[in-house]
This record gives sequence, C-alpha cells and structure tokens, in this order.
Amino acid sequence: MAAPSAFPTPLVMRLLAASVSVSYKAGNIIRDILKTGDLGIIEKGKNDLQTEADRAAQRCIVATLHKQFPKVAIFGEESLDPTEKIPDDYIVKDLDPGVLSHPCPEGYKDVTDDQVVIWVDPLDGTAEFTQGLLDHVTVLIGVAVNGEARGGVIYQPYYNYEAGPDADLGRCIWGLVGLGSFGFIPGTPPADKNLITTTRSHSDWIITEAVNSCEPTDIIRVGGAGHKVLLLLEGKVHAYVFASKGCKKWDTCAPEAVLHAIGGRLTDILGNPILYHANVQRQNAGGVLATLQKHQWYVDKIPQEIKDNFVSDKPSEEMLEKKRLLASMKFQSGDAGSSVDPPEFSQGDYSKASKCSDKTKL
Repeated sequence: MAAPSAFPTPLVMRLLAASVSVSYKAGNIIRDILKTGDLGIIEKGKNDLQTEADRAAQRCIVATLHKQFPKVAIFGEESLDPTEKIPDDYIVKDLDPGVLSHPCPEGYKDVTDDQVVIWVDPLDGTAEFTQGLLDHVTVLIGVAVNGEARGGVIYQPYYNYEAGPDADLGRCIWGLVGLGSFGFIPGTPPADKNLITTTRSHSDWIITEAVNSCEPTDIIRVGGAGHKVLLLLEGKVHAYVFASKGCKKWDTCAPEAVLHAIGGRLTDILGNPILYHANVQRQNAGGVLATLQKHQWYVDKIPQEIKDNFVSDKPSEEMLEKKRLLASMKFQSGDAGSSVDPPEFSQGDYSKASKCSDKTKL
C-alpha cells in the first residue's frame, strides 16, 4: 500500500473531481429513465416541470457529494423526500483522475468546508427533455467559494445523440477559475454578426426588448442555461441575454465558473455579480447576461427602464468582512490577495438588493 501523501489534495480539487465523476453517473441515470418511456412528469408550476430523471439524478449527485463532503453546504433544485432510501449504486466513490492530474492554483489550497457552497441542477432543460430536444439537456454542478462561482461541471448526457443508435453519448466540460476549462473546443463567433441566445419558452416583452436593444443580427432561442453557455464557449453566439427573474442559482453557478475560467463573464443585466453564498436568495433577481467579450457594451445597451425592474444580489456579512480583511492586508503589504477574493462591491452594487429568504439546506 502506498504511503499517504504528506500534502493532501486540496478540498476544491477533490470537490471538482468528485463532481465530474458523479456527473457521468447522473447522465447514465437520465438516459436509462428516458429509455423506459415513463418520465414521471410532475408540474411544479406554470412552465415548470419535474421528471423522475430530475429527481433520481439529484438523489445521486447530492447523496454522493454529501457522503464525501458532509460539512459542505449543498443546494439542489428539486425538493425530495429526505426519508427516501438512496440506492447503493447511486453513490459514486471515485474521484476523476483527469481533474486530479492538474495542479491546484495557489489561492484554493487553504479553502475550508465552511467557505464552500455547492449548487446542483440535476437536469437543466427539463421541458426540452420531455419534448425530445435532447442536446439542450445538461447536468450542472457548481462550486462556489466565498460566495463566488469558482468551479463548475457541465455534463451533456446526449452529446452526439444525432450520430446514430451506436454513437458514444455524453461529454463532460469542467472548469476552475485560475486553472482553465476543459472538455470542449473553444470557438470564436463570426466578427460580422451579433448572435444572441435567449430563452425559447419563457419570453415576454421585457426579455424581447432587452434582446433587441443589444442589436442582434440573429436570435438563437434554446433551452437550458447550461446549453446557452455552451454555445458561448464554442463560439456559436456572442452573448446570452435573459432579462428575467426566472433563473436560479443552480442554473448559473456551474456555467458561470466554466465561462469565467476562460475569460468570459456572467453577471446580472445590471453588470453586477451574481452571488452564491449560503444565505443568498435562490432567484437570480437581476436577470442573466453572459459574454466572452465586450461585456460592458451589452450592459450599456440594455435600457434603464428595463434595468429598473431588476435588483442585484446582496453580499453576505462574511463576504464583506473578507473584503475588508483583504483590503487591510493589501494596504499593509501591497499584496493584491488570492485568486478566490470576493467580487468588488460598491455601495451602489447592493443598496437596492433583495433580501435573502430561503435558507433550506439539503
């Protein structure tokens, strides 16, 4: 038996490695349930569906991560019966070796359990899943550190599904800010166009006006926040514009981290950070705006009368205290801080922010 390492693998790298491994299992569960033809659809609300694939994939992901990281806060989209027994084969024990082969960026080496929140959307694009638009479906596992989206896993269970019945299905994209993103081929959108992606099923006049104000040459309407960010990553669109409060933290945490890790940005439509600390409101009450380039140009294009309908997230006291501490350290030593500093906040960023409400922890 090999001697244990004198330098144990940092928590963030183990979390990402476990998340990648369990995303493959969740993808298998989703595919197996679709094959049965019995999706067990429940209507949670208007245009808000849940299937047995959503429920089973969340059981698998949350149980696996809770088993390995019992002190880390985990929030999932679906409300499940806490007394229901999780099948033994839903618990994934492996850590993905591909993730662990990468060095841990310096700023993450001392991150502790209480600094981390995991956000899980077990099946993003449920409506599209029930309609057979399978390339829209993703499994999302986001790792927030000190309230910021820092690590993310986007698993596409039906990637390559149109290649025929014998095609190898699925791919896993993951990223860590400060390290990079992996599992896809980056692309550059055409310079002579302005391609914007937005919702295909939840549109209203505010969403339409916000998109049109950004001067699109083409509008690509697809399902799932994860899928929309994948279009950005692969250079198929220039921006993702969603002037709506319909997205939740589990929809955006993982995609934001993967996008940020290659130099992109995902904010609310006011241009302010979306926050992911444990007590933040679950709803993205500021909407969503994601780009690879020219982010501020898109922020400035959205009319103020639309922005007035939205509010930015409020930082937690812990985030503000960490910022004060880092500012003090910088003043004393000239050190700019680590790669996991909280976002920059000014009073204007959160003076109108919504109050936190839901504090349920899975």
